[in-house]
Amino acid sequence: MPLAHSALALLIAAVWGFNFVTIKLGLDGMPPLLFCGLRFAIAALPLLFLRGGPPVAWRYVIGIGLALGVVKFGLLFTAIKIGMGAGLASLLMQSQVFFTILAAAVLLGERVTPVALLGMLISAGGLALLALDLPLGTSLIGFGMVILAAMCWAVSNILTKKSGSRDAFRLISWVSLVPPLPLFALSLLIEGPEAIVTSVTQATPLTVLSLLYVAGPSTILAFAAWSWLLQRHSAAKVTPFALAVPIFGLLSAALFLGEKLDAMTLFACGLVFAGLALAILGPSLRLARPLRPAA
Repeated sequence: MPLAHSALALLIAAVWGFNFVTIKLGLDGMPPLLFCGLRFAIAALPLLFLRGGPPVAWRYVIGIGLALGVVKFGLLFTAIKIGMGAGLASLLMQSQVFFTILAAAVLLGERVTPVALLGMLISAGGLALLALDLPLGTSLIGFGMVILAAMCWAVSNILTKKSGSRDAFRLISWVSLVPPLPLFALSLLIEGPEAIVTSVTQATPLTVLSLLYVAGPSTILAFAAWSWLLQRHSAAKVTPFALAVPIFGLLSAALFLGEKLDAMTLFACGLVFAGLALAILGPSLRLARPLRPAA
C-alpha cells in the first residue's frame, strides 16, 4: 500500500478507537438506547443522496440492521453506561474476530486453521483472566454484555458475507435505516419517556458533539474510507490495521477519561491482543476477515 493509504488506514483506526471515548462521554448525558437510535438515524442520512434501493435483498438489510444496530450496539452502549471502561470495551469487542471464525466454520463450512485456533486459545485465556479480575467499577454483567455484543457482531459479519454485497457504503447506509425505530421503541419502554424528554431538552454541547462524532466521522466517513481502501487493496493488506483500534481505544481512554489498568489487567489485555494478532496476521489463515472493525 502507498504510504498515504497506510496513513489513512491508521487514521481510521484512530477514529474508531477514540469512538469508544466519545460514546462514554455522550452516555453521561443520554440513555444508551436513545443515544444508539439517534446515532443510526443520523448515519442513515446519506440515503437522501443515494439513488436506487439497497444493494442486497431486504432480508439481509433487516437481519444485519437488527443484529448489528439494535442488539450489538444496544448491548455495547448499555454496558458502557453501567460502568464498562471505554478502553477495555474497545479491546473486548475485537473478540468478534474469533466468533466470526467459529460461525463461518459452522455455518459456511470454512476451515479453522491451526494458527487461528491457537489465537483463539490465547485470547480465551486473556478473556478468562479479565473476567476473574475485572477493573474497579466494571461489573461482570457489563463484561458479559460486551462479549454478547461481539457475538452479535459476528452474526452480522456472516450475514454481510452471505449477502454478497460489493457496495459496502451503500449497504451500511441502508442498514442504518433499520435500528432507529426498534431502538426508540425499546428506549421508550425501558428508559421511559421522562428520561428521553429530559436528555433531549437538556442535552449539553458535549453530548451533541459526541453523538455527531459517533454518527459522522466514526460511522459515515470512516466506514466510507475503509470501504474505499478495501476496493483498492486486498483485505490482507488493509485488515491488519484494525489491530490498532483497541490500542487507540486504550490510550485515548487513559488520556481523556483517566482509565487506568493494573498489571494483571494489562497482562490479560496483552493475551487477547496477541491472539487477535495471530488470527489476523497469521499467514496460513484463509478465513473471512472481520467485515466491520469499527464501533
